Amino acid sequence: MGVWGHREAANLAYLGIFAVQHRGQEGAGVVALEPEKKKFSAHRGLGLIADIFDEFDFEKLPGRAAIGHNRYTTAGSNVLANVQPFYSQVSRGGVAVAHNGNLINTDSLRNELIRDGAIFSSSSDTEIFLHLIARADPKLSLIDAVTDSLKRTKGAYSLLILLEDRLLAVRDPAGLRPLAMGKFDGAVVFASETCEFDLIGANYERDLEPGEVVEVSDSGIKSYFPFAKEKPTPCIFEYVYFSRPDSKVFKQNVYSIRSKMGEELAREHPANADLVIPVPDSGVTAAMGYSRASGIPIEQGLIRNHYIGRTFIEPQQSIRDFGVRIKLNANPGVVSGKDIVVVDDSIVRGTTVKKLIHMLRRAGAKKIHMRISAPPTTDPCYYGVDTPSKGELIASRMSVEEIREFIGADSLGYLSIEGLYKASGGSEYCAACFTGKYPLGTPADF
Repeated sequence: MGVWGHREAANLAYLGIFAVQHRGQEGAGVVALEPEKKKFSAHRGLGLIADIFDEFDFEKLPGRAAIGHNRYTTAGSNVLANVQPFYSQVSRGGVAVAHNGNLINTDSLRNELIRDGAIFSSSSDTEIFLHLIARADPKLSLIDAVTDSLKRTKGAYSLLILLEDRLLAVRDPAGLRPLAMGKFDGAVVFASETCEFDLIGANYERDLEPGEVVEVSDSGIKSYFPFAKEKPTPCIFEYVYFSRPDSKVFKQNVYSIRSKMGEELAREHPANADLVIPVPDSGVTAAMGYSRASGIPIEQGLIRNHYIGRTFIEPQQSIRDFGVRIKLNANPGVVSGKDIVVVDDSIVRGTTVKKLIHMLRRAGAKKIHMRISAPPTTDPCYYGVDTPSKGELIASRMSVEEIREFIGADSLGYLSIEGLYKASGGSEYCAACFTGKYPLGTPADF
């Protein structure tokens, strides 16, 4: 979340990232700026936002500009040094950076910078942006220094860069990660998802285009397209899982697309069943679409405990299914004696859904038809989604029938890649986690 031009900028940035807590739970932070004094201040911490900012006095983050960030570990370990936004003093003044995405040429750039004398204080790929900006040609204008630095990076990045007199919002040329611009009470705001605007009461203006740099200062708003043009390939997993269903992402409503995915799934993989049961919360919207298209009523056969702390520790490893049961519990009053269709968004390693199906059978479910509202996840993501290695992905080493047998379902059906494209309105997306085709390459290419 980014804010320029509001007296409570830091508070708004905090509220914005609160709305997208689902995008990262490892840590969070806000950096604020008083442009008149060219003074930055910051507050960061590990854990959930509510704990990090518990009873926090926002007068400690003064100024009319601020950026906020939730940490979702895809590069670097989960330590305080890796919590964004990052802030440094460089020859051109103070610079703060918040980054959503993942660079794939991190290692080569980091090694080059270290050989050149750079000292890294984190293991995050985001710190590379600061070092590149610091080393930019001093003859260049500030905006050219930033954009020239970004041209050396490869991968996925939606960025907010807070400078002493302006705020830059940047989306990589392939447009892999979302970034939206809005207005609130005379201020310009930026967000990963529009649900952030809804929380603070801001008006959504538009998405940044792939490869666009928007510069906001007291002089107004400017837009640049400094990068070589690439084919836009936004991440389709934003629709499958990552984004909140009430957000508009890549100019489309997530709920609507997720619901269509469920409808397509029902057409591709019908089932003779009494009830549709969603896996909360990831499978709820697709399950509603499945129910609507199939005519099978939907019921809450799995109940989610919404009060689980991330630090919950299992007292004994020998307690079977404990980790799943503490988050979800089967509702015998709904599923007992019934043939059910269970809808979720993905099967990753297969162990969780196997325990889930065992739990439903113990609750009295007769036949269990497992339906997944996306294709099999066969390949890891290198662009900002923390998926396991290829060997850990069950769909990379087992057929659908073998997976069905492993998880113990009576039948198993995945949405086809064609069905996914149909639901999302096109095939221009990055779907590497389902196809193994990486539009920008992988770290092995660098």
